[in-house]
Amino acid sequence: MRDFKKYHIWNLSHELTLETYSNTNSFPKDEIYGLTSQIRRSSTTIPANISEGCGRDSDLEFNRFLTIALGSASETEYLIILAKGLGFIEDNQASVLVEKVNVIKSKTHQLKQKLKLAYGIKPKA
Repeated sequence: MRDFKKYHIWNLSHELTLETYSNTNSFPKDEIYGLTSQIRRSSTTIPANISEGCGRDSDLEFNRFLTIALGSASETEYLIILAKGLGFIEDNQASVLVEKVNVIKSKTHQLKQKLKLAYGIKPKA
């Protein structure tokens, strides 16, 4: 079993989640069950899926949970863009968050490629 806390992508995504919670504190109160909740949940599922994948029995299963984490990262990226478009978050802060999401996505993809090589699947060109 892997220790998810040792993975750089888990640490990055955990920090992103903390920042997302902090940034959404100022969202309009009528968004508490809408965008605020959705962006918090999507950012939370990134490190949650990495954690769950680490508890699985094989590289193949871990890779599947990394794929789910990538989907959550893309969802989070869009929701940050939406929040910016609605004026709930400053342009510069949205840019910082989107850049962090893209780093997480890139590093997660790199790890997936390493895992694929480990169990004999050639990476897509």
